[in-house]
Amino acid sequence: MSTQRRAIELQDERTARQIVIGGRVQGVGFRPFVYRMAARFGLSGRVRNGPGQVVIHVEGDAQAIIDFQRALISTAPPLAEPYLKSTTEAVVEDTHGFRIEASEDVAAADVHLPPDMFCCADCLAEMRDPAERRFGYAFTNCTQCGPRYTIIKALPYDRPSTSMAGFTLCPRCRREYDDPTDRRFHAQPLACPECGPTLTLWPGDAEPIAGEGAFAATLAALRNGEIVAVKGVGGYHLMCDASNDAAVANLRARKHRPHKPLAVMFPQCGVDGLEVVRTHVVLDDAEANAIADPARPIVLVRRRDESRLSAGLAPGLGELGVFLPYSPLHHRLLSAFGAPLVATSGNISGEPVITDNAEAASRLASVADAFLHHDRPIVRPADDSVARIIAGQPRPIRIGRGRAPLELTLPHALAEPTLAVGGHMKGAIALGWDQRVVISPHIGELDSPRSLQVFQQVIADLQTLYRVEAGRIVCDAHPGYASTRWAAEQGLPVTKVQHHVAHASALAAEHPHIERWLVFAWDGIGLGDAGELWGGEAFAGASGAWRRVASIRPFSVTGGDRVGREPWRSAAGLMWETGRQWSPAQDDDGLTAQAWRKDIGTARTSSVGRLFDAAASLALGVDIASFEGQGPMLLESAATRQAEPVALPLTRDEEGIWRSDWEPLLPILTDQHRTTAERAGLFHASIAQALVDQALALAETEKPQAIGLSGGVFQNRLLAEQAIARLTENGIEVHLPQIVPTNDGGLALGQIIEALAADKATPQAVETGNAS
Repeated sequence: MSTQRRAIELQDERTARQIVIGGRVQGVGFRPFVYRMAARFGLSGRVRNGPGQVVIHVEGDAQAIIDFQRALISTAPPLAEPYLKSTTEAVVEDTHGFRIEASEDVAAADVHLPPDMFCCADCLAEMRDPAERRFGYAFTNCTQCGPRYTIIKALPYDRPSTSMAGFTLCPRCRREYDDPTDRRFHAQPLACPECGPTLTLWPGDAEPIAGEGAFAATLAALRNGEIVAVKGVGGYHLMCDASNDAAVANLRARKHRPHKPLAVMFPQCGVDGLEVVRTHVVLDDAEANAIADPARPIVLVRRRDESRLSAGLAPGLGELGVFLPYSPLHHRLLSAFGAPLVATSGNISGEPVITDNAEAASRLASVADAFLHHDRPIVRPADDSVARIIAGQPRPIRIGRGRAPLELTLPHALAEPTLAVGGHMKGAIALGWDQRVVISPHIGELDSPRSLQVFQQVIADLQTLYRVEAGRIVCDAHPGYASTRWAAEQGLPVTKVQHHVAHASALAAEHPHIERWLVFAWDGIGLGDAGELWGGEAFAGASGAWRRVASIRPFSVTGGDRVGREPWRSAAGLMWETGRQWSPAQDDDGLTAQAWRKDIGTARTSSVGRLFDAAASLALGVDIASFEGQGPMLLESAATRQAEPVALPLTRDEEGIWRSDWEPLLPILTDQHRTTAERAGLFHASIAQALVDQALALAETEKPQAIGLSGGVFQNRLLAEQAIARLTENGIEVHLPQIVPTNDGGLALGQIIEALAADKATPQAVETGNAS
């Protein structure tokens, strides 16, 4: 057979296909991976980024193309989440070799925005090797790690569209960037000491120190007990020696944060990186896995009695918030310091974390002794994620850096692009369109100008990045919430969703196969019907069709917004509601009691969160809280785990609502002959049993497929685990949120789900709606 004839036959056997891969495939090294797979299977062609997808034209042997296509999914990079969108026959172009083309830029809204990623093992090893040119470099990264969400200005994800655009690659970095076989091929944040971002320390009023001197001076300051504001991936941390009582006390005094727990970052040492962590806290497998998770969240775990860390880290609490370094700078700092460091958010209390060098220097000047800045701009803030293990599973308390933006798939399409703006505390927003919903990182409390500015920035950024323009807004029903007021000013159709209904639907979103629920939505406050403040409600049904079927005995409180920070007011409300004589020290002139009796400035509430506040005041003497939830947290920490419940009467009111009566708890909470641990334990056990009693009574009539626990009260592990255990003993399936926070950080998802349910109930809206 002639050579020419064989060439013609081979050409006849050659096939071509266009393969489109969707999902998280940008910013995770997917195109270099495609290049390597093509070489492995002897294929030619090209790959390019499209909006939210990767488009591949591949030519070669038909079986090799089939194997290549399978390998794209089965052996994808660890941080990728690919799926096959389409594969179609293409024209054979007789291409030679395989190339990576420039990204496509079209208007379709099928983009996926990756979160920031922790420093990978390869980069960490390189940083620690004196022979490597990135030895000790604080901005080392590759396609498998480094910043994403906090540096991206536009999609597709290419360097000119990031805050790294101003750093021109040096020749050696350029070779890595252009080499498809290099792990830094098209790593957009790519940098080295020669061409990348640099550190500068501003030590108070002294002259700034740049480069290696900045790092050395930072270590010296920390060892000297000083507080250093350190710019990281998503914003600043305020850092100090976690073993230095004076440094911790100074930080608390300067930040006006007397009691709220401070997170602690630990050096990553040992086989699993948790060697130092275990010397200070007790870890089970679930907690260890959560700390080592790629998102590197702060995880709440039990402190060892023998730990030498400062007692001022979490006053009165048995748990610490611990996490591992996630950026190269953090790794280097913790490794060189050789001991745990406080790493709390660099912000004004309740606001989003500060990201700008000048703003940090100005607004944190009274807190920090020195500032370790860098010159890589942070496009938008991302605070650290927080989790707690409850019933053996990690439950998010705050989603942020490493987790968000969080993308979820809806069971069916929304009628039109929808913006949900959440609540007022623990602000987060959600953007939904088609069958997708994206939940933003934690923003903060929406009661300051900076919080509102970031709230609006995130809303604008998500719509711009995902190329979706919301046609309607869903918000909370409370007219006093900043998010509700903002929604009313936008000139778009607005739908209000009751607070606890949103809590119920947020949980239901995680289990779309369940059609009949009984959800307990317990928290501190939410506007209910007729102006009442709900917070201890149970709902039967499903999203879009919830019915309130249970609650607790309501009581009156005075003080408006002050009630949440002054637990004595809830305690007084319970005592006065039952006709007991009670003279709180804070009401020495008796004016509050008079106002209560005359119903002046009072509100009726059925909030379990306020019950916990009252119990903390009566049993522990926590009359004033310096942060939200302080009383209930101290109550949980103090409680014995071996308490038998007190039966709480359960009756139906005139509207048919089952109500548990908390009055039998009052003699116990005020019994000075009982220990604090016993009183706190009895309270938890009794409230958990009251929930179970309601569930069993309602199960006979409602016949739910599962019971759900949602709302901030269920961040309390003791309460949640007791309720879950007792329900499970009765053969009842129980769910607690695992994807979004059970607190108000999950409201925006619940609001989207309620909008989705309304769309489904109105088929014509779905048919005429469109997504941009």
